[in-house]
Parts: sequence; structure tokens; C-alpha cells
Amino acid sequence: MKFFMPTRIYSENDCISRHSAELCALGSHALIVTGKHSSAANGSLDDVISALTEHSVAYTVFDGVEENPSVETVMVARDKGLSAGADFVIGIGGGSPIDAAKAAAIMMKNSDKGWEYLYEEGKCDSLPLAAVPTTCGTGSEATAVSVLTRHDLGTKLSAKKKVFPDIALVDGKYLMNAPARLLKVTAVDALSHLIESAVNVLADTYSDMTVFAGLREWAACRPFLDGSLELTAEGAQRLMNASTLAGMSIAQTGTTIPHSLSYLLTYEAGVPHGAAVGAFQSGYLKYAAPDKREAVLIAAGFRDTEELGSFISSLAPVRAERELLERSAEAVLANKAKMAMCPYLIDERIMADIIDIG
Repeated sequence: MKFFMPTRIYSENDCISRHSAELCALGSHALIVTGKHSSAANGSLDDVISALTEHSVAYTVFDGVEENPSVETVMVARDKGLSAGADFVIGIGGGSPIDAAKAAAIMMKNSDKGWEYLYEEGKCDSLPLAAVPTTCGTGSEATAVSVLTRHDLGTKLSAKKKVFPDIALVDGKYLMNAPARLLKVTAVDALSHLIESAVNVLADTYSDMTVFAGLREWAACRPFLDGSLELTAEGAQRLMNASTLAGMSIAQTGTTIPHSLSYLLTYEAGVPHGAAVGAFQSGYLKYAAPDKREAVLIAAGFRDTEELGSFISSLAPVRAERELLERSAEAVLANKAKMAMCPYLIDERIMADIIDIG
């Protein structure tokens, strides 16, 4: 067994101000990598800037990260950081800005390389990196992976160069005014990470520790997701905790079949990532070993995979053309490395069942 989690994670209210000295100890000039609107709207950007200003740390803001960021965007962020003389990076937002921040931190440290370097085998150095998540889905603050859009290939692809954030500041208050649709879709993403880490050839006692802790946190938040209860500060923090624990889980195991199936749906049909990966979870879990399947369902609070699928569909419905689903399935079946991550044999019949999302 193994467990590697080098990121120092703080999960609490006002954690940026509480741990501002540690954040600012990363360097003297921060490149802040974020999206166009949300971090400004939810207050996270102001909180980071206040912390930097308090400790007399300079900063440059790059707010050009799109949903599902491309390698080209990473290079624009890299160039802006280099021209400003930044010596560390802060990613603020959902998985897109944090993934872009990771890649930018790598490329700034390796400034003589093109973006292709991200997809070369081997270890790498990067600038110091901090992550401030503002959605409850990707858990990117607790993983080393950057998933980037490759327009040259017409899909999304995980970079082979990896870097964990040095520090993650996880504050549920940034969820309090988030649109309900965003909460639902990103929470489905977190659940998907937990399921795919549980049903995985690399799953072990250590990864299951974070998986089942995450599932319990996620299950406690279901009333906030289905509209039964209005989101509370405690509920928001638990949603964040579930997402971070899910990130810690996939940092040990990686994702599996549903994630691979999702990428064409996102790239070609514009299906949000969380909805796209969620669409295949019930079918994927259905064929897992009975003891693992039942343990996951019980921890998440579902009677069976049919109820799980219905709940996910109610939060994040997906409509995809059959031809696109079949192309996704064909590509995944041909991907021997990704198929090897699944702990049971998937043939064409089982794959057809997994992609049958109606």
C-alpha cells in the first residue's frame, strides 16, 4: 500500500486570512490564475489579494482561464507570469483555473520549453503553488494532475508532468452564493471521483480511507443538493470536504472508465464535466465486485445503482447523441492503459450497458 499527499490542506472558515503568512511565504510575487468572473464575485480573489497586500507580496492577475482550459491558455498565463517576474502561482476557482495554474507553474519553471513538455514522460520542477478551490467538484487542490484541452487532438487529456499544490486553502463560504446548477454539477463530479477511486485496480485500505470519509460527507449534503434544505455554512464546508477528500482519493488511484468516456461529450457536445462523468457512474458501479458496490452505495445513501443513477440524472441530466456515445466507447475500449484501471473485465456488451444513459 502507499499514500502520498504532500499538500498542506486547511479546511475552515476564513482560512486564507488565518494562514496568510504561510501562503505569502511561497514567494515575493504571485501570478494569480483564475477565471473571468466567479472568483471576483464570490470574494475569493479579494481575500487572496488582501492577504498578499498585508504581507507586502506583489501580484499579477491572469483571469483568462476558460472552462476546460487549453494548453494554449496555459502558455499565455505562463508568458504573463514570466514578464511580470512572478516567482509563485496561486490558482483560484474550480478545476479549470487550478489545473491551469499547475501547468503554468510547471511551464514557468521550464520556460525554455513549449507546451508539449507537459506531455513528456518523467518528473519535473515547478514554481511554488497554492490552490484556493471555489467549487465542490474536482478536488484539484489535492491532486497533482492537470487535465487540459488539446485542440490538436480534439479532446481533453491529462498532462504527464504533475505537481501537487504546496498549500490548499479550502473555505466553504465561497459556495454560499454559487448557482444551484453549479453546486449540483460539481458535487456530481466529486461523487464520481469517489466511486472511480473505490472501483479501481489501485484501490487499497489507504485510498478507501479517504473514499469512504468522502462518501459520508457527500451523503450528508444530499438534502442541500436536491433542494430539500437551503445550503448552510456547515453544509457548504462539508461539500468542500467531500470534494477535497475525493481529490485525495484519485491522487492515489487515478480515475477510470467514466472519466475517459466523458471527454468527447465535453469537447464535442459541450456537456459540463461533472454531468458528463456522472452519466456513467451507475453503469460502472453496477458491475463492480458486490462487496465494494454495496459498501459504496451504503456510504453514499443509495439502495441500489438504479437509485444512484436517477439521483445523478436529476442533478445533472445529460442528453448525448448515440453516435457520440458509441465513438467514446470505442475509443475507451481501445485504450489498454485506461481499461487496465478497471478491476473487472469490460467487453462490448458491458460497455454498451455503461453508456446507455437514455
